[in-house]
Amino acid sequence: MYTVTNRIKMKKGMAHKMAPNFTKPGPLQEFKGFNKVEVNVSTQFEDYDEMSVVMFWETLEDFAVWRESDAFKAAHKRPANGEPNPDSPVISSQIIVAEIVSSISK
Repeated sequence: MYTVTNRIKMKKGMAHKMAPNFTKPGPLQEFKGFNKVEVNVSTQFEDYDEMSVVMFWETLEDFAVWRESDAFKAAHKRPANGEPNPDSPVISSQIIVAEIVSSISK
């Protein structure tokens, strides 16, 4: 199993407001290999909040199918002019892909 984490630096106070947008029911849940999404918010930083959107996938190939899908493109569409939106709460983001190699549960 793999995790794909989008670490998003957000304007202060915005991460908690935006987090539910990443866990709304939708087409993502219908994709083969998709397991779940967790959203973690950290407010410990002085200048920004950090939201980590963690997606769990059976294989990297399954994630790639999602990433190339029309549903993904619709969920991540940018303004028609391609310019960043100055009103966006997002400061920056970084994608981290990792294989789960060890875990324990209750």
